[in-house]
Amino acid sequence: MQLSDLRPTDGSRRKTKRVGRGRASGHGKTSTRGHNGQGQRSGESKRFGFEGGQTPLFRRLPKIHNFDQVIKRDWVEVNVGALNILPANLEVDSYTLVEHKLLRTPSDSLRILGNGELKVALKVTAHHFSAGAKAKIEAAGGTVTLIEAPNLKTKRR
Repeated sequence: MQLSDLRPTDGSRRKTKRVGRGRASGHGKTSTRGHNGQGQRSGESKRFGFEGGQTPLFRRLPKIHNFDQVIKRDWVEVNVGALNILPANLEVDSYTLVEHKLLRTPSDSLRILGNGELKVALKVTAHHFSAGAKAKIEAAGGTVTLIEAPNLKTKRR
């Protein structure tokens, strides 16, 4: 195979539409522009949102002022079963989980869920605990400390 043998596969490339090249081309006479009207004239350009003279949508809708953006909180979830790899009586928070490679980055929205069994007594500190997770941690001889979530009700500008 030579470099000159390479070519696109059949059907992957279309020929360009050549307009205004006579009747036989299928794009002759009006050159696909139709008959009279705004779009048929040369230099024709309509601005964005133009609806042919009808009041455009952006002017039909009311202006909504002082709309506060909803601030979403992204929770980082860790199941109780994943905490078994940690040594006993360790104080667990998001920084400890990063050190033991259970999380990639520390989070201010850590949520502990109750999937799995816990066999190690741990002192867990997080922003949210499910009821099952709290019961399993305390049953294993550990303690649960709830951190107050930061106030996210500030406006974004």
